[in-house]
Amino acid sequence: MNMVMEMGVAEQIEEQAPTISVDANTINVQNASGMTLEVVSLTGRAVATYKIEGPAQRIELNLPKGCYILKVGKVVRKITVR
Repeated sequence: MNMVMEMGVAEQIEEQAPTISVDANTINVQNASGMTLEVVSLTGRAVATYKIEGPAQRIELNLPKGCYILKVGKVVRKITVR
């Protein structure tokens, strides 16, 4: 949350949290411009990282079958690649 001072009045501006959605092997990330998407295996090994360049970005995952953890900022999702 950011505070903005305008004409002596403080306003709180709530930033939208990033969202991660999955459709087959495509990851859709929104509200994460400038952040990094981390893909981690369930054993804790870093598999991939992607820089999020805009307010909405699609990423094609080319991963072997299995379960993975996706993290952008404080948002974490578990996915299964089949």
